[in-house]
Amino acid sequence: MPVSLLTLGPVAAAVVAAGVATLFKSGPRTISGIRHFAAGVVFAAAAGEILPDVVHGNASAIATFVGGGLGLALMLVVKQTERWIPGPAGLIAAIGVDLLIDGLVLGIAMLAGEKAGLLLAIALTLEVLSLGLVLTTSLEPLLKSPLKVIASIGGLTLLLPLGALLATPASLLPAPMFTGLLALGLVALLYLVTEELLVEAHEVEDTPLITAMFFVGFLALLILEEVMS
Repeated sequence: MPVSLLTLGPVAAAVVAAGVATLFKSGPRTISGIRHFAAGVVFAAAAGEILPDVVHGNASAIATFVGGGLGLALMLVVKQTERWIPGPAGLIAAIGVDLLIDGLVLGIAMLAGEKAGLLLAIALTLEVLSLGLVLTTSLEPLLKSPLKVIASIGGLTLLLPLGALLATPASLLPAPMFTGLLALGLVALLYLVTEELLVEAHEVEDTPLITAMFFVGFLALLILEEVMS
């Protein structure tokens, strides 16, 4: 399956989320539950599809260390973007860079295997869905018009397919370097789960149901993986 088709799901999810959020205001607990669920799905995709390729790939410990270190440095830079650029512009810039990295990781996963790419696309669709809900709330006071908000979010999510296209040359890399890139993607996904989705989800007081959504998402992707095997 072409990677461009896999990116249509997250882009469509962001647009739909923006449209729904302009019509119906989602409560903090609803958004927290969605984030927990998305975090569980992304974690399952990272652990089930990317981690085995890194562990059993043709890379040296040095390649894995360098790739993972670069992934961590990249995500820390994204985190600092919101501090360097104050206000909503910082949030938009951080989300834009985040989407570009997500697309890059999706492209790398697709090169590792079609099933890995498909499962990760499902996981990122849920992540982008939650981003669409949050970003709509931030953009509405600035843009005033619901159509402008939806169009802006749709345009921003196009960075995801752009990132996926940037991963295309990775297929030409030697096996150790490609596995190092997978390590970069793995760290980026784990950072997304632990330092973004779950941290933001915990800004709202958890209930047992909200907490359970993480494990529902995790198990749902594991079951889907088993069905696809």
